[in-house]
Amino acid sequence: SMPRAIIVHGGASAIPDGEEEAYRAGCLRALEAGWAVLERGGAALDAVEAAVRVLEDDPTFNAGRGGALNAAGEVELCAGVMEGAELSFGAVTVVQ
Repeated sequence: SMPRAIIVHGGASAIPDGEEEAYRAGCLRALEAGWAVLERGGAALDAVEAAVRVLEDDPTFNAGRGGALNAAGEVELCAGVMEGAELSFGAVTVVQ
């Protein structure tokens, strides 16, 4: 069978001092959710969705809740997902 791997990251912002463990634990929970899908033979895209849902439900992260302020002080966000076998994707960008 094909080797499996999953990588989860909690975003690109700096982690505030003292919150390292919350970020680490949240990423680990997301990884475990995605890995569980793969372990039961689920599709990679379903594993990604499971992991992202965990991040969205965790208040440590801004996934699903917000984005970043642009130069005008408005909240904007971008998101995307890609399915590798067919190279199909969906994305939004600069959504306010």
